[in-house]
Amino acid sequence: MKIIKCDYSHGFDAHCEEAVAAAAEDVAAGRLIVYPTETVYGIGADIYNESAIKNLYVAKNRPFDMPLSVAVSDKAMLESVAVLNENADKLIKAFLPGPLTIIIKKQPNVPDIVTSSSQKVGIRIPDNRFALELIRRTGPIVATSANLHGRPDAVDVDAAISDYGDAVDTYIDAGPCTLGQPSTIVWLMDKEVEIVRQGAIPVDKIKEVLEC
Repeated sequence: MKIIKCDYSHGFDAHCEEAVAAAAEDVAAGRLIVYPTETVYGIGADIYNESAIKNLYVAKNRPFDMPLSVAVSDKAMLESVAVLNENADKLIKAFLPGPLTIIIKKQPNVPDIVTSSSQKVGIRIPDNRFALELIRRTGPIVATSANLHGRPDAVDVDAAISDYGDAVDTYIDAGPCTLGQPSTIVWLMDKEVEIVRQGAIPVDKIKEVLEC
């Protein structure tokens, strides 16, 4: 178990470069990491490594019938994982990067274990410098909160360490999360819209953008 500090509030220095390189190496090797976002800390793994995803479910004590969200670094990577529709495009332009997860049709190459065999996938682009740099190097990673299933979200790395211990290979300590609350989740299919979870972005702002 490694704990690597990374203070990027005044720039991405050598310590942060060491941290992102170590985290990216672990993801590529099929290991689990805990990484910062603007909302809460996330536990991550390569979405295309089914063995790593299984280990993540087990470490989190999360039922396998509960799908995992995916973090990407930009719209191009998002389109490699999901199929955009008009409403998704509006929300991406308005809120991403940011504390919003959109659930839309997945691309066929996304493993069923990630989505619990659903044809939809939750996608987000975190508004966090470390997370974005990491994902640019690794490709899409799991974006689920770094807590045991049923426990409070981890808003600092100590909470994640308390829950996971040696089950995670690398913890990135970037201090408390700036928002400290989870993303808003919006389900989109054709013209249908459903707010699955109220989070950091108010529902009325979502509805304003979608004109619904």
